[in-house]
Amino acid sequence: METATAIQTVPSYIRDAWWTPADGAAATEVRDASTGEVIARVSAEGLDLAAAVDHGRSVGQTELGRLTTHGRALLLRDLAQYLNGRSEELYAVSAQTGATRIDSMVDIDGGIGVLFTLSSKGRRELPNANVIVEGPVEVLSKDGSFIGEHIHTRIPGVAVQVNAFNFPVWGMLEKFAPAFIAGVPTIVKPATPTGFLAEAAVRAMVESGILPDGSLQLVSGPARDLLDRLDYRDMVSFTGSASTATLLRNHPNVAHGGVRFMAETDSLNAAILGPDAVPGTPEFDAFIKSAATEMTVKAGQKCTAIRRVIVPNPVRHAVIDAIGARLRERVVIGDPRADGVTMGALASLEQLADVRAAVRAMLAAGGELAYGTLDAPAVTRADGEVSGVEQGAFMSPVLLNWPDSGSPAVHTLEAFGPVAGVLGYDMHDGDASEAVRLAALGAGSLVATVCTNDPEVARQLVTGIAAHHGRILLLNREDARSSTGHGAPVPHLVHGGPGRAGGGEELGGIRSVWHHMQRTALQGSPNMLTALTGEWHTGADRVIAGDPEFGGVPGAVHPFRKSLAELRIGDAFASGLRQVELADISAFAEGTGDLFYAHTDADAAARNPFFPGIVAHGYLLVSWAAGLFVEPAPGPVLANYGLESLRFLTPVAAGDSIRVTLTAKRITPRVTDDYGEVCWDAVLNNQDGATVATYDVLTLVEKVDTLYA
Repeated sequence: METATAIQTVPSYIRDAWWTPADGAAATEVRDASTGEVIARVSAEGLDLAAAVDHGRSVGQTELGRLTTHGRALLLRDLAQYLNGRSEELYAVSAQTGATRIDSMVDIDGGIGVLFTLSSKGRRELPNANVIVEGPVEVLSKDGSFIGEHIHTRIPGVAVQVNAFNFPVWGMLEKFAPAFIAGVPTIVKPATPTGFLAEAAVRAMVESGILPDGSLQLVSGPARDLLDRLDYRDMVSFTGSASTATLLRNHPNVAHGGVRFMAETDSLNAAILGPDAVPGTPEFDAFIKSAATEMTVKAGQKCTAIRRVIVPNPVRHAVIDAIGARLRERVVIGDPRADGVTMGALASLEQLADVRAAVRAMLAAGGELAYGTLDAPAVTRADGEVSGVEQGAFMSPVLLNWPDSGSPAVHTLEAFGPVAGVLGYDMHDGDASEAVRLAALGAGSLVATVCTNDPEVARQLVTGIAAHHGRILLLNREDARSSTGHGAPVPHLVHGGPGRAGGGEELGGIRSVWHHMQRTALQGSPNMLTALTGEWHTGADRVIAGDPEFGGVPGAVHPFRKSLAELRIGDAFASGLRQVELADISAFAEGTGDLFYAHTDADAAARNPFFPGIVAHGYLLVSWAAGLFVEPAPGPVLANYGLESLRFLTPVAAGDSIRVTLTAKRITPRVTDDYGEVCWDAVLNNQDGATVATYDVLTLVEKVDTLYA
C-alpha cells in the first residue's frame, strides 16, 4: 500500500484555477471505504476564502448576469449532456466511497437528472429575463396611475453550499442547478470523506468549458471561517447533521448579519403500515420491499431513509420476519467492484464506529435485535473471495424490535446506516391517532410513507402527520411499481421538512430558484413598471393599430404583421364593434350542443340572478374576438397555442355588441429556436365600455419573418 506522503491532495477550484496547499500542510487522510487503503489527502490550509467570496461576487455575478434565465437554463442542459458522457469515470471514483453501482446511479445519474429537470422547468416556467414578475398587479389608485406588484431578482452575493458525505454529486448538483438558473455563483464545500468524488465531478464540469467564469468554486477541506466572509448578500445551503446546522445558524453573520440560511438535516423518517395491509395483500408486500430497500441503498446512509417502521401490533412480528427474510435473500455485503454485491460499505471507519455506537445505545434503551449483528460481517472482496476479516467499513443490516413504541430513544437517536426499528400501534374503533402520535414524535421529518389501500385510513394518517413532514408517499397496489420510492425526492417537488429535518426547502422546482432571489414589492406608474419588468401593464403607453374610434392610429401596422425583431411591448390592435343577435346565440347552441338554459330558455334565464335574460355563450364571444383581432394573411405569427386566465365579467345579451383590444404584454424569444412566445393582453368590451372578458392569448411568432416575407 502506498504511503500517505505519496498520495495526491484533493485540490480546490478557486478563482477559476486549481489550487493545492503547500507541501507539509496539515491534512486529513481519506481511505477507500471498502479496502481501508489511503487514497487521498484533504487540506485547505492557506486557502484564501475571502478572495473566493470576492471572486464570486464580482466575476461570477458579472458573467452570469450577461445571460438570461433561459440562457443559463440552456447551459445546464448542455452541462447535463456532457456529464452523461463522463458518468462512467464518476462511477469508478464513486466505488471508492463504498457505493454500489445502484448507489452511484442514485447519486450521479440523479444529480445529472436534476440538471435536466431544472433546465427544462426554467425554460418553461420562467421568462427569458432577469427580472421575474410574481403574481397579479395591485391597483393602488382610483385612476390606475399608481400600481404595485412583486418581482424577483437574484441575490447579489454567493451561494455557499455545504454538502453531506452521503451524496457528493447529487447533493452538490441539486443545490448548484437552481442557484445557476437564478444567476448566483456557487461555492461548494463537500464533506471530507467523499469530497474526492465531488472534486471529480467539479473537474468534469470545469473541463466541459460550459460554465461562465466565477460561477462555480470548490473548497476541498475545512472552511471554518468561510461564514466569517459572508454578509446579507449571500446564502448558505446546508445538508448534514442537526447539531452542525445549529452551530451554523448561531454564527453571528447568520443570526445577526442577515446571511440567508437553508438547512436540510437528518431526520427519523417513518413508514406507516395501514391496518388493511395484512400479509398477502399487495400493500404488505410493497411495504416490506420499501423498508428493506431503504435499509440497504447507500448502506442506509440517506437522510430520507426509513428509521421507524410503524405497524399495527397484530402484524408486528410478521413484518419483522418478512423484512428479515428479504434482507437474508437479497443482501450481499462487499466491495462494490465485485460482481453480485448489493450493499457496499459505509463511507468511513469513523462512520461505522458512530453507527455501531448508536445501535448499542438503542439496545441499552430497550431495543431488541431482531435481525443482523454488530459483529464484522462476511464480505465479498473485489476479487470475488469472501472473507470475514476486512479493513473496510462494512456492517450488517440491523433491524430492531421496540416493545415499548413510545421509548424516547427510538424517536431521538439515529443510527445513520443500515438500521431501522419496528414499532407497533393499535387501532381504536377505526381511529389511527396512535400511529399519528408515534410518527410525530420524530419532531419533524423529511419524508414518511403511508402504505394502505383504504382511503379513510390514508386521510386520517396524512392529515395527522402532514404538518410534521416535508413529503408523504402514499403507497398502494396502484403505484407500487411506478413510484420512485420512499427515499427518492424528485426535482419537480419541494424537498425538506420542518423541525429536526432542518426547517428548510431545497430541490423544489422553480421554488428552489426563488430561494436564490430577493422578492421585492415594486410600486409606481404603469409606464415605469412596464419599463422595469419588460411586461406591459394596463395604463401604460401603447401603439394601437385598428379602428380609430377606439384608439387606432392611422397607418399603424397590425402587430400580427410584426416579427419578434419588430414587435415591441405595448404594440396593440383595437377592433371595431360586432353586434350579437339572438340567431347567433341559437346557432352556436345548436352547433356546439351547449344548450345550457341561459342561452336557450328566456324564462329560465330571466330568473337567473346573474343574467338579464338569454345571453351569449362566453366561448362564442372568445371565438368572435379571435375573428376581430386576427390578421388572416400569412405572416410571422405561426400558431395560437392557448389562453390563460380567462374570466367572464359582464354578460352579453342579444342586441349588445363587443369589441376587442389586443396588446403585446410579454415577449419571450426561445434561445434554441427561430421563434418565440408572445403573450397578448386581451380585453373584450361591450358597446358601453364595460369589460366583458379578460384573458391572455399565447402565440408563437417568428424571430424574423422569413417564411412569408
